[in-house]
Amino acid sequence: MASTRQTLDGLSGHLQESMGVRQTDFRPVLAPAPGKKDIGRRPLRNVGRLAVSQIVPDPDQPRAEFSEEALERLALSIREKGQLSPIRVRWSETLEKWIIICGERRWRATQKAGLAEIDCHFTEGDLGPSEILEQQLIENCLREDLQPIEEAEAFASLMKVNGWTGKQVADALRVTPSRVSRALALLKLPEEIQDKVAAGAISSRSAYEISKLPNPETQSALAERVAQGQLSAPQAAKAVRQRQGKPKPATRITNQTFFGDNGWKVVVTGPKKGSYFDIEQVLNQALEEVRIRISSGCQLF
Repeated sequence: MASTRQTLDGLSGHLQESMGVRQTDFRPVLAPAPGKKDIGRRPLRNVGRLAVSQIVPDPDQPRAEFSEEALERLALSIREKGQLSPIRVRWSETLEKWIIICGERRWRATQKAGLAEIDCHFTEGDLGPSEILEQQLIENCLREDLQPIEEAEAFASLMKVNGWTGKQVADALRVTPSRVSRALALLKLPEEIQDKVAAGAISSRSAYEISKLPNPETQSALAERVAQGQLSAPQAAKAVRQRQGKPKPATRITNQTFFGDNGWKVVVTGPKKGSYFDIEQVLNQALEEVRIRISSGCQLF
């Protein structure tokens, strides 16, 4: 039960007003100045516009190469039609700036377009390195923005950070396991060949075929021929098969079944009649592919 003193204290303001006493300080009470994190944000807290100077790229972004020609085209589109979708950013207390999660290409193009601000989607909460990398990879893989070696290194990073297999990476990113296993095979090539792939001198398809050769010197020699335009991707694949053992010409269909002690069987078919030498070669190639998938941690469906 309230005391008499408490009751009088509660009524004192009304009593003074009834006797003509008025407050003399009519200055409005101002809201506190916004912190750097809140500048540019709207009442709907997860979207807003920021100065491009308040945003920095993620140094761990898997994509490192940006086509200047493509950036110019995107800058022209943004200048004429505006920004069609916001970039995704997260706040860094250390830098006191927003770090790009997805959309660095749009941010760069906005700068080229001469615009001072960019639409953003703000990601709240702490994101672990794996979550950030996964989000960046999903966007880049879906847009096919990554170079082959960048993609392969990003897949490998996800496997290392999460302790994942190649199959788990494929499931998380909604890509095929073969895409992951083929990409990881590129990282086993000599560095000079990887540089040619990164520079676009050799396609990822040709590089994957070259990775099937066991000898680095042979790999480098064949890669040089591809880089010089002497061999196309199908020709490179044929050259690899020839180095693994030249198949003999055949005229009739071949169909052979081999049974294992564990109940499994392997069926080899061909459009023409071949020899056991041909079967040996195709089984060696299949075994090489199986070993790549095993090393990538891929599992059978």
